[in-house]
Amino acid sequence: MKSSPLTRAIRLATLAAVAAPASVFAGGFSLNEQSASAMGVANAGAVANPENATTVLFNPAGMSQLKGTNISFGAAVLDIKAEAKSASATNTLGGPVNGGTGGDIADPAFLPNFYLTHEINDSIDVGFGFHAPYGLAADYDDDFAGRYFADKTELTVISFSPAISVNNGKGLSMGLGLNIMYAEGKLTKFQDYSGIYGRWQQGYAQIESGLQGTGMTPADLGLAAPSAFEEGYADIEGNDIAVNFRVGFLYELSDRTQFGLTAQTGTEFELKGDAEISGLPQTADYNLGAFGTQTLPTGAQAAASEAVRVPLAIPESITVGARHQLNDTVTLLAGASYSRWSRFEELDIISREGGTGAVSSVTGNEVITHITEKWKNTWQFNVGSIWQVTPEWALKAGYAWDESPVDNYLTARIPSSDRHWLTLGGQWKSIDNGWTVDAAVGTLLFTDDPKVDEYSYLHAAPDQKDPNAGASNYKGEYELSAWSASLQVSKAF
Repeated sequence: MKSSPLTRAIRLATLAAVAAPASVFAGGFSLNEQSASAMGVANAGAVANPENATTVLFNPAGMSQLKGTNISFGAAVLDIKAEAKSASATNTLGGPVNGGTGGDIADPAFLPNFYLTHEINDSIDVGFGFHAPYGLAADYDDDFAGRYFADKTELTVISFSPAISVNNGKGLSMGLGLNIMYAEGKLTKFQDYSGIYGRWQQGYAQIESGLQGTGMTPADLGLAAPSAFEEGYADIEGNDIAVNFRVGFLYELSDRTQFGLTAQTGTEFELKGDAEISGLPQTADYNLGAFGTQTLPTGAQAAASEAVRVPLAIPESITVGARHQLNDTVTLLAGASYSRWSRFEELDIISREGGTGAVSSVTGNEVITHITEKWKNTWQFNVGSIWQVTPEWALKAGYAWDESPVDNYLTARIPSSDRHWLTLGGQWKSIDNGWTVDAAVGTLLFTDDPKVDEYSYLHAAPDQKDPNAGASNYKGEYELSAWSASLQVSKAF
């Protein structure tokens, strides 16, 4: 195929299909709902409060305070309502994109978990857990006005987390954990061919004008009249395995007070899969006589597929917490977490075929397309309390302020903002056999209605809009709310 402005336009529109905004995996895509016992206090002081086997996740050093063999298992349900109050978009040529607000984009998510610890001797404990540390799911209606920027967004991460702890018998424990994580991701969007169609109309009109007075028409030259393309569709799916580490410390200051600290290393998934494009415009070389040979669309459309990879950064984090037993019935908890989301600066879709595949036309293993992210580092602060009403029953309450890492580059994939997390919980423990049941509910209150103003940006200059995207833009204002519920069963043997 000869290189021409129209050919390059087709190429750019094709690559835009895999330019899913990086917030697909998103606005802190960490999941708080890992344990009903900790959720009851909004995870406050979880690194300093090893109630049961879930300490494998929160602070492996806490296993040193559990006797014998312990199991905890349960599940959480998370339901986020995210719906645009207003939505408008323009295509590459600046024309309006017809469509609606996309409906409620988030379906309820089910998050199971299982944890086990075992005391080897007085100094060493081991354990493991299965849980879902990260995830995201969003799906717009097909007639969404911003469908050229986002349609479906899915991320599922499952982790197997073995751990070991040691203690010195004098109130100090240290733990080490490993997270072996499997991730699957999916991004889809509709494709905007308005620029290609516009160039075809313009070229056809110029040739038609040049033939006036000759008695000829473009059809005599074998050139088909422009016909509107159907919308194309892009589907990217990939998966990978990644590993990171967690180290934890727990110090017992007194019988009533102790402090905990955990630090987790960062890592990166390389989600490998395929970019599949449907409705791809086909071109042909037309011999137009005096007008020369030109490459123009034929009106036909086809599908294409190419092997790609998508790097996805997981941030480093550090968490501190404290537990203080105020009296025989009331325990106070507090904590704070800091996550280095700023390492997630961009989302790149990279050809695994050296740029020779059916979708890309770049040479070598280079970036096919780029989305600027520039997330910021975030804090989460938690406070909570436990009231031991009777030997069998306890009531819990907690509050957390959770900061969103999405800052200047808010997208349709994940319209996020800072939020308040309010939780209530209850615990029943059998005095006879030690079986314990925890239940918790929580609600998320978002501080702002996120406003999206989305463009495409250059890879070489991430703060500059991509001129090849023309006037393509999406604007929307969202209303967000969420609730969650969790149930957990624990037992010490």
